[in-house]
Amino acid sequence: MADLASPDAAVDPANWTCPAPLRDQPVVVMGHGGGGALSAELIQDVFAPAYGNPTLAAMGDSAVLNLGGARLAFSTDSYVVRPLFFPGGSLGDLAVNGTVNDLAMSGARPAFLSAAFVLEEGVELAVVDRIARAMGAAAETAGVTIATGDTKVVEAGHGDGVYVTTAGVGLVPEGVDIRPQRARPGDAVLVSGPIGLHGVAIMSVREGLEFGVEIASDTAPLADLVATMLAVTPDLHVLRDPTRGGLAASLNEIARASGTGVRLHERSLPVPEAVANACGFLGLDPLYVANEGRLVAFVPAAEAEAVLAAMRAHPQGTGAALVGECVAEHPGMVVVSTGLGGTRVVDLPLGEQLPRIC
Repeated sequence: MADLASPDAAVDPANWTCPAPLRDQPVVVMGHGGGGALSAELIQDVFAPAYGNPTLAAMGDSAVLNLGGARLAFSTDSYVVRPLFFPGGSLGDLAVNGTVNDLAMSGARPAFLSAAFVLEEGVELAVVDRIARAMGAAAETAGVTIATGDTKVVEAGHGDGVYVTTAGVGLVPEGVDIRPQRARPGDAVLVSGPIGLHGVAIMSVREGLEFGVEIASDTAPLADLVATMLAVTPDLHVLRDPTRGGLAASLNEIARASGTGVRLHERSLPVPEAVANACGFLGLDPLYVANEGRLVAFVPAAEAEAVLAAMRAHPQGTGAALVGECVAEHPGMVVVSTGLGGTRVVDLPLGEQLPRIC
């Protein structure tokens, strides 16, 4: 390697790389798919002007539609996770649970999914079969039907094995109005369980890292947990599943959509010791690490204890915690009260600490 301190070293700036993608980009960069500020800019500057309509403007995890007298939630998502199989899950169950959970975040009972496969020439049929069977098992667990689909094949070298896109529909009960704009000062902020597991699980197998204990993805369907919460009160204000960009990205999106602030309490955040240790070793913040089986809820303060108790009684919410509150101060901003008595800002991430985690 050339000694860069030497005046004779040949330094080509074209070969330099930057860990954070620059904001002013004429081409797509990995950060545009990370669920952070670059993703938001791509949506606001390219897609929203092209498709602009009131339904899309709500910017929820799923769109809520009125069709033939029924209120439907409708969502779609593509899954490009690498590797295809990881501790606790696979591309197959991720593709089902992710769309099921997007529908559930509107309070819907998911009913039907579609599944579109993009297969790279040369991928083993045994791999495709394993993914398809994982999808079928996950759909059965979630109580949904994969009712239609499509398959395309691209030439070898033009894909990465298998990509899957799922779309889904579900029914939204009467009286349920869950969307990011409904966050109100005084709301309690609840998280359904330990955070950061999925992102660290993917990282461990992708990079060949060992942390002394196997960390498994939290991928799971959340619709039944949401139904349990709605049985306590239909007046849940906001639900989000903090996937790309982690809890930090979801809370920033909610704060900005509602024009409120969010205050978290560091000591209340359910960060597993193994995740904290892995993030500390790698220089990552658990708040920005992806989850695939967790939700964050904004609930009226008067209902918070009852909702929290119901969550903890459900298999998908046993580790639920009250982690903060919605406030009138610092609108559009998320802050954390630290264990040492200080305060730090938790901003919207630029991209994703670990790309292709879902």
